[in-house]
Amino acid sequence: MKTMTPIAELATKLPWAAEVPAALVRFIGTAELLAAVGLVLPAATRIRPGLTALAAAGLVTVMILAFAFHAMRGELAQAAPINLVLGGLAAFVAWGRFKKAPIRARARVR
Repeated sequence: MKTMTPIAELATKLPWAAEVPAALVRFIGTAELLAAVGLVLPAATRIRPGLTALAAAGLVTVMILAFAFHAMRGELAQAAPINLVLGGLAAFVAWGRFKKAPIRARARVR
């Protein structure tokens, strides 16, 4: 949504989008999109599956920064639950893929 939606339309759902530079909104959207791809693709293909845990850890970082951003703006009541749930899920995936159930890479065929 933050990657492609026009800023004016996006601002109706996310008021802060009109108050920060458009490049920042697009960067956040791109980072979130790449994190989602990084969570799924390496594990699904079993090519460099360790990247799934790193993508999850990166998403935890994004959610912590989003929480801080919304706290500074006084928007905790609206944004904190989303940030906490998504950050908690990402932390669970990171823990699971780093420690509990790492995915093995696909065996090389020679």
